[in-house]
Amino acid sequence: MLWILLAAAAGACIAVQAAANASLRGNLSDVRYATFFSICGTIITAAAVMLVIRPPFPSAAAIRSAPWWNWIGGPLGALIVLSGAFLTPKLGSAAFIAAVVAGQVVCSLLLDHFGWMDLARLEITPGRAFGAVLVVCGVLAVRYL
Repeated sequence: MLWILLAAAAGACIAVQAAANASLRGNLSDVRYATFFSICGTIITAAAVMLVIRPPFPSAAAIRSAPWWNWIGGPLGALIVLSGAFLTPKLGSAAFIAAVVAGQVVCSLLLDHFGWMDLARLEITPGRAFGAVLVVCGVLAVRYL
């Protein structure tokens, strides 16, 4: 249960981040600068953490052997920040986050089902598919009801 609560707290951070980036976009009048400065904050935070905990640097062989998809997290994170800054004012925070969660659930079902990106294979069962349908219905309810 603790892990679920921590994941929910991370979700709350994503909602606050989207609202903060949308507000920054409004103040700077440009979604690109809002994205840039948000990511600068991410880099500064990550650098500070690395300086404090000082983990050992990975070997060159480990870096070279990493599959291509290991390196897309940063660019995808930038797209998420850009999307939040651009779409939150248009959809509202709840609808934006609900749609993000729906996209995460549907994509995650596919990643699990096919075992892509070194994940253990977990079939899409009727129950899991029904859960995803409920999430998508939740998006529609948050946005239109």
